[in-house]
Amino acid sequence: MLAGSDGLGGIHFDDPGLAQSIGVIALAFILFSGGLDTSWKTVRPVLWKGFSLSTLGVLLSTLLVGVFAKFLLKFSWTEGLLLGAIVSATDAAAVFTILRSKNIGLKTHLRPLLELESGSNDPMAVFLTIGFITLLAYPNTSIANLLSMFLHQMIVGAVLGYGLAKMVLFLINQLKLEYEGLYPVLSLTLVLLVYSLTASLGGNGFLAVYVAGLMMGNTDFIHKKSLLRFHDGLAWLMQIAMFLALGLLVFPTQLMPIAGAGFIISTFLIVVARPASVLISLLFSKMNVREKAFVSWVGLRGAVPIILATFPLVAKIPRADFFFNLVFFIVLTSSLLQGGTVPLMARCLKVTAPLEKKRRYPIEFEQLEGAATNLVEYIIPYHSNIVGKKIVELGLPEDSLITLICRNEEFIVPSGATPLDGGDVVLTLVNDRNASEVNRIFSEPKNAQH
Repeated sequence: MLAGSDGLGGIHFDDPGLAQSIGVIALAFILFSGGLDTSWKTVRPVLWKGFSLSTLGVLLSTLLVGVFAKFLLKFSWTEGLLLGAIVSATDAAAVFTILRSKNIGLKTHLRPLLELESGSNDPMAVFLTIGFITLLAYPNTSIANLLSMFLHQMIVGAVLGYGLAKMVLFLINQLKLEYEGLYPVLSLTLVLLVYSLTASLGGNGFLAVYVAGLMMGNTDFIHKKSLLRFHDGLAWLMQIAMFLALGLLVFPTQLMPIAGAGFIISTFLIVVARPASVLISLLFSKMNVREKAFVSWVGLRGAVPIILATFPLVAKIPRADFFFNLVFFIVLTSSLLQGGTVPLMARCLKVTAPLEKKRRYPIEFEQLEGAATNLVEYIIPYHSNIVGKKIVELGLPEDSLITLICRNEEFIVPSGATPLDGGDVVLTLVNDRNASEVNRIFSEPKNAQH
């Protein structure tokens, strides 16, 4: 915004179509990276909750904000619902960034639920936004046609996301590229292929890339660790590019006339619409009130609503500039009020928990396609039968090897005479054939009878 024509930079940028294209491409990479970094094991217990929030929750938020905006701003019903649809989705980039950069540890399954919701609710918001723009441009469009379009988008998006992920995995594992640096290039182009092919067939490209990322992140493939790091860095670059383009598109002088209405709608969204949609969507869950309140508060609005606000500009519907400026102001207040207070709210609602940090080791092991050996991390329980024993006394299978011990944040290169202590983290090369035997040795309680 400061670099734009109203700021110090004086850069004039007024091309909503280009800004939309940049935002869509950036969001595709951000969602793919979010899917890659999401563990299916942690997401599976909250799958139905996330699905409810990303569909029913978005719909309820759209209806509530739409009705409120209709009476506050004297909108038509369709215009009010269009505004509600644009600001209905939580933003994956904002949620991922806040939860990860602030190192917030949360109880139970709150973190995977929030990440799953933010990563999967964009398709519903995109559908509703396009649907209401269609109704404004073509008032005779039937609701049945819109529902048919929604089902087509979701089904094609999910199926192609899954199928193309299988193809991507096959290509990465089977192609013997001479240079390792070409694998990030391959994965980058394949993400674009997944989005563009799905969109060209009438499916939801955002859903497809998220499903593809989720599937790939929970499957072993060659160069996985390096590709995860590459896409994590690429996601940050995409966020920078996206916010830069959208910031340049905003004229700050145009925000002041709508500040009052924007603040009222933003407050309604934060205090009424989001909590009501969360409570109804999670009505049959066993989550307590504090957990639901925290989920309500982390309904962060970010770049996605701003990108969606460019759709009316590109479609040249009446009052499109007003929509864009209003949405930008709502996002700005949401980011400042909610985003900056997430850690405080987590403590006030008593939903914090010790953060499980990912351990980093001075060695790396890359699982190769078809290899039967893997590097497994074991934590020695304090009541384990092997506490105090030397490695040579453990009776490990011949094709298993302890390669590194992490003890009190220090690394020990073991020998056969190295004793094990409770709490040790042991990296062990394990063959698939003897994995169960190694698991039994490391988990056997003290004084266990054979």
